[in-house]
Amino acid sequence: MGTPDFAVAILQEVLNHKFDVVGVVTAPDKPAGRGRKLKSSAVKDFALQNNLKIYQPTNLKSETFEAELKEMNPNLIVVVAFRMLPKKVWNFPQYGTFNLHASLLPDYRGAAPIHWAVINNENKTGVTTFFLDDEIDTGEIILSKSTQIDKKETTGEVYNKLMKIGGEAVIETLKLIQLKGKELPTTIQNKNKVYKEAPKLIKENTKINWNYTAEKVFNLIRGLSPFPLAWCYLKENKKDLICKFYSAKFSSENHGLVPGSIKIEKKQLYIACKNGFIIPLELKLEGRKKMKTIDLLNGYNFAEDALFT
Repeated sequence: MGTPDFAVAILQEVLNHKFDVVGVVTAPDKPAGRGRKLKSSAVKDFALQNNLKIYQPTNLKSETFEAELKEMNPNLIVVVAFRMLPKKVWNFPQYGTFNLHASLLPDYRGAAPIHWAVINNENKTGVTTFFLDDEIDTGEIILSKSTQIDKKETTGEVYNKLMKIGGEAVIETLKLIQLKGKELPTTIQNKNKVYKEAPKLIKENTKINWNYTAEKVFNLIRGLSPFPLAWCYLKENKKDLICKFYSAKFSSENHGLVPGSIKIEKKQLYIACKNGFIIPLELKLEGRKKMKTIDLLNGYNFAEDALFT
């Protein structure tokens, strides 16, 4: 069960190791783009190419899907980047259902674990396989695999590393279950302790606060790149333009500038933060295409009152 590219890489590994995939469950096709044409998920596209049986339930609790589940009759379900399952689904197979989560559980439970690990400037992250239970990302842990996060890496770069070790973790987990069955040793998560969280990314928690240190703003930018992108407003000439940042550098230094104010030196844009500057490398200003900052400066003159907010 899965939807995006991350899940495709895992499914490919499962097929490479000759496990018998009796069915693939993915999201229904959705309208996308200007023409609102129906677009299928990455997992569906891959499943079609590999002649796998596809199921796209709109309601996982429906009698229709219950019948489809009985038709597939899996002895194990593997979940990668899907949605929350009802108990009658995850409890159906003989050996249960396990999920691959892109963090070192119990830290970073939630919808955006890779993003938040980078935003929070962690030096290590990883993947965890665990059996599903009634709550989100709290089930008994089977195994974890870790990797380092470089101080300049974006979420997109970490995502690619986790896809690789995620495939390895799923194959190791499948082999363990094949060998041990229900006698497989697991680690119970402490549900009463407070851990680092990975909440859904929304407009409010992806907006840049220029009162933060330059390093903290830099980590937000790389943590939200290439998607959904850190953003703010550019206020000038009594207008608020949305500005999104793809990549940046930062410098830590004292200055007397108002946070969000700008200076331009040697064809570089500097945006003032607390104790430093953000130097955007690639951005998108509302009404314009994505471009390198040096190209923007060649054709755009910031007003005297310009301020990022």
